[in-house]
Amino acid sequence: MDINEVKSYIEQNAQNEEVKNYIGGFVTADRVNNFLDTEEGKKLIQPKIDGHFTKGLETWKTNNLEKIINEEVTKRNPAETEEQKQIRELTERLNKKEAEEKRQTLLNKSLLKADEKKLPKELVSFFLGDDEDGTYKNLDTLANVFNTHIENVVKERLGNDSYKPPKNSNQTEADLIKEQIRKGLNGTF
Repeated sequence: MDINEVKSYIEQNAQNEEVKNYIGGFVTADRVNNFLDTEEGKKLIQPKIDGHFTKGLETWKTNNLEKIINEEVTKRNPAETEEQKQIRELTERLNKKEAEEKRQTLLNKSLLKADEKKLPKELVSFFLGDDEDGTYKNLDTLANVFNTHIENVVKERLGNDSYKPPKNSNQTEADLIKEQIRKGLNGTF
């Protein structure tokens, strides 16, 4: 008897109790567990496990998640009475107003300091700090950088110390022009 004859016999007698008991003996819990531990078994069972897990998770979300979120929101933002809400809003406005006044006072002091240091007043608001000391440090840094930059540009334009002022510093500009004209007239005539 070959395998095809055995298959044929089993298919023809599938309803027979003796055949059912014999075939049922091939499937045991140990054999199924051993099969499920193999790669092929894992490929077979994993989609079913994932499907059950997904369904369970969705059911849990539907039944519990909204309740948990609402509890957390309530805990973080307890219900305020109308009076508490008004007090909170007034406190926020007062704090905002005080911060604006502090900033304006600091800006005014900084403008005076910038004027002393001969800094452009348009830049002062960019260098305001959290307090007076921090702002003054920022303005000092600006003054140092600004003055160094100006000195470098002046030196570059004047050709690195090639300019020499006239010896007679008491002469006015008009006198210098007259002298240059005389020299020019004397040289051309």
